[in-house]
Amino acid sequence: MKSLIQAVAVAVAIAAPVAAFAQSEQPVTRAEVKAQIQQLEQVGYNPARATDSTYPADIQAAEARVSAQNAMAQGDSTGYGMPAAGSSQAGQHSAAQ
Repeated sequence: MKSLIQAVAVAVAIAAPVAAFAQSEQPVTRAEVKAQIQQLEQVGYNPARATDSTYPADIQAAEARVSAQNAMAQGDSTGYGMPAAGSSQAGQHSAAQ
């Protein structure tokens, strides 16, 4: 049982960075891998509970939830709303006076 848990943990550690950083050219650090595993666990993925028959679906569902969570986090986080469209020229005199 312990070897199964270790195998799943290694698979998650390998799969998560590949999915998250498929286009990066820099190697992933140990801290980044740990952070990614923590993200997966926070959205409900439990590597100890995974079985061979449910593993691919479970990890993919967890990665989808993490991606959705990250997409929402990258939205407007300033609390000031979306930037206004258009422009203004405050402080300039009009040409016809």
